[in-house]
Amino acid sequence: MSNVAKANFDKIFLFLQENQDEFLMEWEHYIKLSDNDIHKDKVKNNGYQMYILVKKALKDLISNEELKQLATKVALERVEANINIGEFVFNVNFGRTVILKYISKVDIPIEDLQSAIEKINYLFDQFSYYAVKKYTEIKDKELEEKTILIHETQKDRLALLGQMSSSFVHEFRNPLTAVIGFTKLLRDEYPTLKYLDIIDVELEQLNFRITQFLHTSKANIPGKKPEKINVNEVIDNILQLTYPSIVAADVDVKVEMEYEVILEGNKDELRQVLLNLIINSIDALSNREKPKVIKISNCENGRFVGVSISNNGPEIPENTIGTIFEPFYTTKELGTGIGLFVCKNIIEKHNGTIYCKSSREETIFRVELPRLEKV
Repeated sequence: MSNVAKANFDKIFLFLQENQDEFLMEWEHYIKLSDNDIHKDKVKNNGYQMYILVKKALKDLISNEELKQLATKVALERVEANINIGEFVFNVNFGRTVILKYISKVDIPIEDLQSAIEKINYLFDQFSYYAVKKYTEIKDKELEEKTILIHETQKDRLALLGQMSSSFVHEFRNPLTAVIGFTKLLRDEYPTLKYLDIIDVELEQLNFRITQFLHTSKANIPGKKPEKINVNEVIDNILQLTYPSIVAADVDVKVEMEYEVILEGNKDELRQVLLNLIINSIDALSNREKPKVIKISNCENGRFVGVSISNNGPEIPENTIGTIFEPFYTTKELGTGIGLFVCKNIIEKHNGTIYCKSSREETIFRVELPRLEKV
């Protein structure tokens, strides 16, 4: 830097020194401060410290480390205050604007003034970069820690639920099997006995709920090898099972299966998935005015084939779609929040996918599994 340029920078330095109070008053008058900012008393002091660094930069007396220290301090305060980083960016840039406005009044050659402006702009850009970078790093770490905590909490809850499931299944499965068996004997001996159909339906529902809990434990349901499954027949069976609920809810079920869907897997598990989705659709329509419509159709996607189950019930909000398959999430007053979680686990175990799309017109659950055969 030439002696002339150095003298002009000194002139700007003195101008900023003499007008410091006026500059700071104007900056403080227009900056944005939230009432709930626990560090708002430090914002003005940070502005003063930045003003000092600007003056030091004009004399080449500032180190990068000094700038980083102030930026780190401000970033930590912004994180602790839990205030949108946009406020900080606005205040920094407004301070830059006021300084540049003031130094433009200094009577020095335009080339030296431009050089000073570039130096000040670089200082502010570096400061903003260091502060926002540090702020982002801290926020990312916080988010990562929260995510880990959520996952660990879910794992603990699932582990506990798994232990409960094992105990629950052993305590209830055996007597339930006995009751189902004796009910079948009653039907054989007294085929016209009143209420047997209702008893069968309720027992099937109870067995379904027990199976849901069993799927939350670490162990899979043992004993069955993959088998060919006619999905159309499974759906017919489910609709017979849920007929009392369909009638009670006054729902119109439209089955639009254009061809037989043949898959390979665990029939009981796939049946549980489809039963859960149909029951959920009936529940979704329970408080809706007519028409109440559930549509069941086949679907294809390359080497995958499956079933689409839709209803014209309430829309699932977009910010909820991503969480409905998470464990313990439920919108039902007495729901367990494990139904769709279990469905997802079963379908993924069969190398398939399950997903949901929802709009004001309809909510669609789509199950896709590797194609075995199309008849």
